[in-house]
Amino acid sequence: MLKQIFLWVLSIVMAFSAMIYQRSTGPTYEFTGNLEQDGTEYKYELIRSQETTEGAKIELPVIENVNYDAILHFKRYQTEDQIISIDFNLDDGRFIAQLPMQPAAGKMEYFITGSIEGKDFQIPAQGEESIVLRYKDPVSNSILIPHVLLMVLVIIFGIRAGLSALFDHGTMRRWVVVAVTGMIIGGMIFGPLVQKSAFGEYWTGFPFGSDFTDNKTLIMLVAWVLALAVIGFKPKRNEKLSRAVVLFAAVVMTVVYLIPHSMGGSTLDYDKIDMGIDPTEAVKTGGD
Repeated sequence: MLKQIFLWVLSIVMAFSAMIYQRSTGPTYEFTGNLEQDGTEYKYELIRSQETTEGAKIELPVIENVNYDAILHFKRYQTEDQIISIDFNLDDGRFIAQLPMQPAAGKMEYFITGSIEGKDFQIPAQGEESIVLRYKDPVSNSILIPHVLLMVLVIIFGIRAGLSALFDHGTMRRWVVVAVTGMIIGGMIFGPLVQKSAFGEYWTGFPFGSDFTDNKTLIMLVAWVLALAVIGFKPKRNEKLSRAVVLFAAVVMTVVYLIPHSMGGSTLDYDKIDMGIDPTEAVKTGGD
């Protein structure tokens, strides 16, 4: 009983650690840092993802009773556009500047300059790459929530299957079945529905594109389906091969989860947009 509890706790801790790492290193995670004034730090969280319902509002912390100004500089991503600069202003207690709205998969790159009591600052620091923000269409919670929950279960039960292969192979098969089922429903049914809602295409991975997220899902599914095909549904006389393939599938899944989320995702090709091509036909994958 204690071993079972330990394995479940370890599975959950490992799963959430991998997911937190994936999320916090991905290109849609907020760009964070601090502005400092008189020994006080003011934290900022600059967004890198925005729904197409409005232009992205870039927000800096409010610092009162000081001479404080900031300018937002931006242009369309991967273009030779002239950089546009606009001032930050107070709006309903928020210090913001707003980017222009873009179609789904459209990206804007931006940086901020400013000064606090005559001391200049730049975000990101001078010499570093600009922040890139991507637009996406709204995704209904009715498909987003099941997708996220099922993918969370996949990594928990997948790691549990791998630990079972090492320490408790009598329960190994049931967790493999759960992982495969979760991958099929969460990754290959709800995943494409989320992709379609956000960027207009059901599948942009192999063989139709090079979207990292779709390809990661495919790699995990193949690993778990192969594991299930090898181990079957009944214990074998010699379980060494079965335990090895399950452990391999769990390792593949964990490595895939350590790849930052949304890398190489859908990107609007502005060269095509400037040629008059409809935005829905100008989306490419595999970019930054």
